[in-house]
Amino acid sequence: MQDIEQWIGIDVCKRWLDVHLRPENKSFRVSNDVQGINEIMPHLNPIVGVGRIILESTGGYERQAALALSKLGYPVVVINARQGRNFAKAANQLAKTDRVDAAILAWFGEAMKPPIRSFASDAQAEIQGLVTRRRQLVDILTAEQNRLSGLRGSAQQDVEAHLDWLRERIKQVDEQINTQIQESQSWQVKQTRLKSVPGVGNVVGATLLALLPELGELSTQKISTLVGVAPLNRDSGQMQGKRTIYGGRAAVRQMLYMATLVAVRHNPVIKAFYDRLLQKGKVKKVALVACMHKLLTILNAMIKNGTDWQLPQLCDPQLT
Repeated sequence: MQDIEQWIGIDVCKRWLDVHLRPENKSFRVSNDVQGINEIMPHLNPIVGVGRIILESTGGYERQAALALSKLGYPVVVINARQGRNFAKAANQLAKTDRVDAAILAWFGEAMKPPIRSFASDAQAEIQGLVTRRRQLVDILTAEQNRLSGLRGSAQQDVEAHLDWLRERIKQVDEQINTQIQESQSWQVKQTRLKSVPGVGNVVGATLLALLPELGELSTQKISTLVGVAPLNRDSGQMQGKRTIYGGRAAVRQMLYMATLVAVRHNPVIKAFYDRLLQKGKVKKVALVACMHKLLTILNAMIKNGTDWQLPQLCDPQLT
């Protein structure tokens, strides 16, 4: 097997792509469009091969380049910006420019060799966009509701009119999300399966389909870490610290939290687990996080095994 010798880092902004080739130590800038992406191709060495092309997640500006290069068969990985920054600090690279960031990403690819994951299809990207937009509208709605109590007269009327518009727009986005799900038989089956679990409704199910496509494909530990509900150790020497959760996909975790609040009241398995944790002296916040982890584990197993919610099976002592 030939040695992989070329590693590429691409720092992304709205207008530009700053590219760094390693080990050639060559940097250049192209526009963040089809023409600019095509200008990268002649620099990719077909003889030694490409180990990784690393980009940071930049609010969607990276998607066009990442998707185009991936479709051409190159090993493209989009990482969280925090990973690249932490790697730079570990390497004592404190300066931060677009050119330096691209070089750090190339180095990160060579040193860490992050796993390559498939990119979202156009349909997946569409439903992700709709679910994200719905969350934004709900945030705006909440902010406007909080402002309403302190207003009077025409200002109050203006906010009330905006609230009516927001509610109607959220309803329309919900219909668009439902239409997207109905167009895919696989999504229909998964959505029905997820909603069979007490505590999981339309919004939670759609969020999981859109923002957690790995559900049912990863182990319990990996899916929990991906969402950010896996307890992480904080031990050193003889000191044993408290387990905490960290990172992960905040939007998914938020929806899972809302589902868990319902589940601890109406889902027999989660309720029994929650009550038992409280009886053991766990504080409510810790017990809720544990229930989030358990609910996610159940949902992951159901999608992986193709089974619906069935209380007698899920009441097995090993699951409760």
